[in-house]
Amino acid sequence: MPQIKAAVCHAFGAPLTIETVTLAAPEHGEVEVTLKACAICHSDVTYMEGGWGGTLPAVYGHEAAGHVTALGAGVRGIALGDPVVVTLIRSCGTCPSCASGRPVACESDMASGPLTMPDGSPLHQAMHTGGFAERVVVNQSQVVKLSDTIAMEAASLLACGVITGIGAVVNAAQLRAGQDVVVIGTGGVGLNAIQGARIAGARRIVAVDMTPEKLVIAQEFGATDTVLATSDKPWRAAKKAMGRGADAVFVTVGAIPAYDQAPQYLANGGKVIMVGMPHSGAMSTYEPVMLAATGQGMVGSKMGDVVIARDIPWMVDLYEQGRLKLDELISGRWRLDQINEAITDTKSGSAKRNVIVFD
Repeated sequence: MPQIKAAVCHAFGAPLTIETVTLAAPEHGEVEVTLKACAICHSDVTYMEGGWGGTLPAVYGHEAAGHVTALGAGVRGIALGDPVVVTLIRSCGTCPSCASGRPVACESDMASGPLTMPDGSPLHQAMHTGGFAERVVVNQSQVVKLSDTIAMEAASLLACGVITGIGAVVNAAQLRAGQDVVVIGTGGVGLNAIQGARIAGARRIVAVDMTPEKLVIAQEFGATDTVLATSDKPWRAAKKAMGRGADAVFVTVGAIPAYDQAPQYLANGGKVIMVGMPHSGAMSTYEPVMLAATGQGMVGSKMGDVVIARDIPWMVDLYEQGRLKLDELISGRWRLDQINEAITDTKSGSAKRNVIVFD
């Protein structure tokens, strides 16, 4: 079986090591993709630090793009050489969730393990992708064919951060034109929630963050107003900017204080859209009587509730029209052997998205 270079995690919180590992050939319904780019998501960092548990050793990375270099039997609609985005959304297409249009919540066990160590011992393909590697083998449901005009670095962002942020707005919140939103956290996902609100026609888009520099960037992506999260009762400033509470508040960071405060920003009948994922076991508190009395709600949003075959193509079209910013999301480009430096930079909170670029 072919061997590839990959960044392997052997212990939570430890640096990744670049190693030669074995990648199995694609089986029925699978495709092999030689990667050109893989972005670093905070979910990768949380997994690597042990925040959600998991199996080790593992190869993380799930925001990837590249070209198809091998096909398993039964694959349709994808050809050798096609440029594709590779997502972590693996769906069977027939379970109740898939059949109702929610492939992100697929209920089937489609686990596979194309990766092994050179001695044959198991190597976990984290989040069904294992994108911190030269090549991946994934289920055909995880890939979407792209046009030849989009750069691979930009395309990789469509695998998670972009679809999660924009999808939270258009799918989970079903935002209507003229409504008001608050976005708490202006990292990679938050900036895309801001873009999604702009594209959906929001009247006011209030960005809330701990850092003034990030709020400046939020305005470049479409925020109409900004509020420092460190100010006293920041929801008051947000409500003043909107003239009322928000119809939707998007919590795009996995921070418990952000979740505790989110309902304070809402108008009657508004919804908190829960996008950011805290560590397992972390608990938030709220007053159910207030939600009930005001008709407010809390909605979970996994991967923006996207249907990738439907949602990624129109996002690519918006990008090619100049209406969706992708290139501007990239903070830095790094080689695979620089991945630990790129992760450190990502953890600093200053980066929008760092991308591992393969030659």
